[in-house]
Formats: sequence, structure tokens, C-alpha cells
Amino acid sequence: MIVKQNQELYMEAERFITRCYTELGKSQEIQSRLQAIEGSIQETSQYVHTFEELEHGAKMAWRNSNRCIGRLFWDKLHVLDKRDLSTPNEVATALFDHISYATNQGNILPTISIFKPQAHGKDQVRIWNHQLIRYAGYETENGIIGDPHSILFTKVCQEMGWNGDGTRFDLLPIVIQTSGNPPTFYALPKDIVLEVPITHPSLEAFASLDLQWYALPLISDMLLEIGGIQYSAAPFNGWYMGTEIGARNLADLNRYNQLPEVARILGLSTERESTLWRDKALVELNIAVLHSFKQAGVSIVDHHTAAHQFQLFEKQEKEKNRALTGDWTWLIPPVSPATTHIFHQSYDDRMVTPNYYYQAKPYK
Repeated sequence: MIVKQNQELYMEAERFITRCYTELGKSQEIQSRLQAIEGSIQETSQYVHTFEELEHGAKMAWRNSNRCIGRLFWDKLHVLDKRDLSTPNEVATALFDHISYATNQGNILPTISIFKPQAHGKDQVRIWNHQLIRYAGYETENGIIGDPHSILFTKVCQEMGWNGDGTRFDLLPIVIQTSGNPPTFYALPKDIVLEVPITHPSLEAFASLDLQWYALPLISDMLLEIGGIQYSAAPFNGWYMGTEIGARNLADLNRYNQLPEVARILGLSTERESTLWRDKALVELNIAVLHSFKQAGVSIVDHHTAAHQFQLFEKQEKEKNRALTGDWTWLIPPVSPATTHIFHQSYDDRMVTPNYYYQAKPYK
């Protein structure tokens, strides 16, 4: 029998293997695989996923991600197995390869790179960045330059010896830590990062705002859990929904706060809120983002299309007799949410595994 401290791991493995192999049409192999896992846990207090288990487990985790509106495409995830890499240099090279592969010259491929799992509760690989591609934020005498969200991490990078150019759109380095060793930073090669200048389809003056954004949203600080095994470094990406950039990154007061500038370009009076100048500016900013990405040949989806796609996902899950989970507060788009079916529904927000989980920042 498995000793008491490993019983929970085996139970998690049993739940995952049973569901995974059933979905893959390999039910006849469940018992033999569980016997092998039981033996491994007895000997080493852990077990190793096959690539097939890793691949389908990562896809299941996307399918179970309560906050993601783009789950219709969960089974199209490209899984890159990087569990054999140990050194920061190897990890950095793999991350650069991920960026190039997933960017795919603008035809974004949903992709995840999975590195060594935790061993005895300790990280073997940890990426300090929230996103692999992100702009720096600087506190200056003349106010904040760049992305306010990045101020703390920018300071951490500077303390490590990194220096940016001090512009609004400096690419932060990637910070990697392996097996508890001191972190190492790597500058992002600019030739692998696709960035999109933001222009408007009918307002030429919009270009004077000198706005841009990167093509690839690549989350890199979440923990992937599959069958009781925890992968503390498993960066993943899809493609952008336009409102993520146009209604949040560039519009939020505590981010780039560009709505007053857009209103100026539009000639709107900002003296009274009742003129709804913010709403008008917000719509035009989102139009500009969608236009610019499409003009550059970069994958992006508008929030209405994304909501329709989520409705198809809901239908598919019902047909498969799988319980649908979701976080309503994240699923509704930040622009015109009441025009989508999501706004008028409720969702079960319980966490189902496999899944992605937030981790404490290692530099706090």
C-alpha cells in the first residue's frame, strides 16, 4: 500500500488518469497505468507523466480555466515538452523558441511550454515575469513612463543590472530561476517580438498618439497542476481579444490611461461625464486596436465574436456531459457586456483539475 503522505498524490493521479484515458479512448489501459504510478509513488513519492498525459492534461487545464472566454479551442493547444531542460540558458532558449513558434508571423498558435515539475515541493524552474513579453514602467520626476503595472518588476530587473531605454514601450527582460539558484535575466531579442503600431481606419490623427502593443499574450507566472503533479513553469499563450488591449492595457487609469488623449483626437469635451466622452473614446480605441492587428496580419478576436465562440464551447461541453465552470466577472467583456449572452447567465465558479493556478511572486 502507498504510505499515508503519498495517498493524496495517488488519488489525484487516479482521478486524472481515469478521466484522461477515458477521453483518449484508452480505458482498457487505465488499471495497468495506475499500477505503474502506484509503484513509482511508493518508491520515489512521485510519478512522471507520459507525453500523451502531459499533452492532454494541459489541454484539459485550458478547458477548465474559469476565467478564459476562448476555451472553444482547448483541444488545439500546441504542447512543447521541455522537462529535460535544467539550466537558465537552456530555459531561455526554449522561451525564445516558444515566442517565435507561437507568433508564427502573426498567425498565432495557442502554445504551452512545460518545464520540470516541482520536486518535493520545491520549484526546479521558475519564471519571474508575469508575461514573457511586457513593457517596463519607470517612476520619474515627471510621472510614470511606460506601463505602471510593471513598475515593481522593472525595479527588480534594474537591481539585477538590466537597464532599459526609458521609453514608453521598453521590452522587459526574461528572468529565470532554476533549483533555488540566484535568478538570471535575459534580454528579449527584438527580432522575435512582433509589435503592432496602433492606427485608426478613418482618423489619421490617431497615429500621433504613437501607441503600439505586442502581438503575443504569453502568461508565464502561473502553476500548471495535472494529476497532483505541479509545474511551476508552464508559460502559455492564445491570441488577444481586442478589449484586453483597447479597454484595459491602453485604457485603464492605472495602466496607459489613453482615453483622455483619444478624446482630444476626437475633439470631445471632457468637462462633463454625462457627455459619455469616455465611452466614445473607448469604442474608437478598440476599433483602432482591431483595425491595426488585422492590418498587420496578426490574430485577434473582437469581444462579440469571442462571446459567440464561448457559447459554442458551452454547447460542446453539454453534449459531452461535462460540467461547465466559469468566473462570470472575468468572462463578461469590459465593453458592452450586456450585449453578450454571458452577461445574462450565471456560472459555477468551482475549480476543477487539471488547471492553472496563481503563484506568489518570488520577488515579493
